[in-house]
Amino acid sequence: MANEAVIIELLGNEGDVVQYTVAAGTAITKGTLMYLSSDPRTILATSAQGQIFVGIASTDKTATDGATKIGVYTNGIFDLTDSSAGMTLGDICKIGGANLVATSDEAGALATAEHVGLVLETAAANEVVAVKIRK
Repeated sequence: MANEAVIIELLGNEGDVVQYTVAAGTAITKGTLMYLSSDPRTILATSAQGQIFVGIASTDKTATDGATKIGVYTNGIFDLTDSSAGMTLGDICKIGGANLVATSDEAGALATAEHVGLVLETAAANEVVAVKIRK
C-alpha cells in the first residue's frame, strides 16, 4: 500500500495501542489507517470516505502469518497524506480514501466517529500534513 502514516510522536503509553481482530489472510503494512468493518471489533485498511477510523497499524502483518489480531496506535501525532483541496491549521480531518485524510466538513462525520484527528499545520492539496489522532 502507499501513503502510510509516519510517526512524528507517540503520546500516552507509547501510542496507546489497542488490539483488534483481522482476517488471517490479510496483509497490512505498519502505518496503514484502519477502520472498523464488522462485528466483533474487526478492522480493515481504509479505502473510502465514510469509514469509522479506529487507529493506525502499529506493526506489519503478512497474509501468511496466521495472526488474527493486530495493534493500532490510537494516540499520537502522525504525518498523513491529504486527499482534499488542502487543509488549514485547526481543521478536523476524516478518512479520505486508502491511507488518505480529507477535511471533515460535515456535522455527521464527528457524530459517527469518522474523524481521524486535529490538523496541526496548513498544507496544500495532496501534501503530507501533521495530524494529532486520539481515539
